Amino acid sequence: MKKYILAIDQGTTSTRAILISHSGEKLFHAQRPVECLYPKPGWVEQDANSIWISVVDVINELLIVSGAKMEEIAAIGITNQRETTVVWEKETGKAIHKAIVWQSKQTQEICERFGHHTEMIRQKTGLRINPYFSASKIRFILENTPKGEERMNKGELLFGTIDSWLIYKMTQGKVHATDYSNASRTLLFNIKELCWDKELLKMWNINRNMLPEVKDNNADYGEATFFPGGAHIFGVAGDQQAALFGQCCFEKGQSKNTYGTGCFMLMNTGEEPIFSRNGLLTTIAWKIGHKTTYALEGSVFIGGAVVQWLRDEMNWFKNSAQSEEYASRKRDTNGVYVVPAFVGLGTPYWDDDARGAIFGLTRGADRHNITRAALYSIAYQSTDVIKTMQEDANLDLSVLKVDGGASANEMLMQFQADILQAEVRLPSCVETTALGAGYLAGLGCGFWKDLREIEANHCCSKRYYPKMNAKEAESLYDGWKEAVKATRAYKPQK
Repeated sequence: MKKYILAIDQGTTSTRAILISHSGEKLFHAQRPVECLYPKPGWVEQDANSIWISVVDVINELLIVSGAKMEEIAAIGITNQRETTVVWEKETGKAIHKAIVWQSKQTQEICERFGHHTEMIRQKTGLRINPYFSASKIRFILENTPKGEERMNKGELLFGTIDSWLIYKMTQGKVHATDYSNASRTLLFNIKELCWDKELLKMWNINRNMLPEVKDNNADYGEATFFPGGAHIFGVAGDQQAALFGQCCFEKGQSKNTYGTGCFMLMNTGEEPIFSRNGLLTTIAWKIGHKTTYALEGSVFIGGAVVQWLRDEMNWFKNSAQSEEYASRKRDTNGVYVVPAFVGLGTPYWDDDARGAIFGLTRGADRHNITRAALYSIAYQSTDVIKTMQEDANLDLSVLKVDGGASANEMLMQFQADILQAEVRLPSCVETTALGAGYLAGLGCGFWKDLREIEANHCCSKRYYPKMNAKEAESLYDGWKEAVKATRAYKPQK
């Protein structure tokens, strides 16, 4: 009897596996850290084989601790760190270069070659030319590997984001495929025509024969023969899209925010792509059957990282969880605003030259006020992105679904509801990324019959409603915008 869905969440710093019941409950989990390599300033790489080994390890551990057998697994779902790029030998399955991680800046020079194609790329892909995305990473690997170009043209090399790499390994080289959400993050995929774009491939000088087949997010990706037992891979999605699905944001206008080191916001915009006028990215959320669902995406560079700064550099408390208690020692910020632009400002400002600042200091302001202001900065930045989404999509937001580590901070979540003047909803299972991959897998194999059955499993643990009146919220937010304006006016000497 098929009892479980096995979901793999391969992230930047760790690989997790969870076992999900038919009721959507997380039964067991296993986790392994994944090492990042920093060969040069701004470069971030990983060993692709180490990623694969971490997946093998977490699956084996999960089966041991749960007592489950592979024969009881109805389907396997995969979600992954997006954009991270692997190029490997078709014949041997061996990576020819370290995986280049999504956050690596080592391809900046390559991106600068194509700056004059900005609008064409935006219209086809919904993205910006940036080292963040996969195309420049592929080009870097080909240019920095002996006979890379020649081997590509001979059809000896394959490219994949981490989902493709794992599928290839799990099916023992039988399947080279990806899903629509991951394909849409490569700078090579036409999100309107739903295909690898010939003009973009020519521009980046990348051969089509390297690229994986693109399949629906709940399609059958083949039997995972590396783990004998007959389980097939049925659900695949990039991590942020998987979180959107795991939060059951199935309807147009529904949105989620993941509060991690940074913050990632996605809004379901329905069956037509909306191209932002304000610096948001347009992406494919998922494709199921004949229906393609699109999303607007925005990011905050420094979310929970501002708390890490107070912990590690300022030494104000020993762990991040203490920040809430620490900030609660004062009723408010005493007029203080923290703008944590440590690595510039993301959506909607896109100001790489901005630097962090603290405003409104008086003799009465202390570290507790500043800590509270730092926590509030996460909510303010998220509000910047959400309001931009509302404007671009012409959609109102009544509920924001939240997840990620910082969503456990009740002070922050209450302030988010206050400043947004909207309900903030925290799910019972915060493993929304893995849950989304699991839901897609279960939908594909018939474990769950439809979206309604999945939604019936989705439970909420906490709801936060606005307690602050709208006028006060607006005044505080106006103060934040003035602080951002002042921050951007300062330009550090180079």
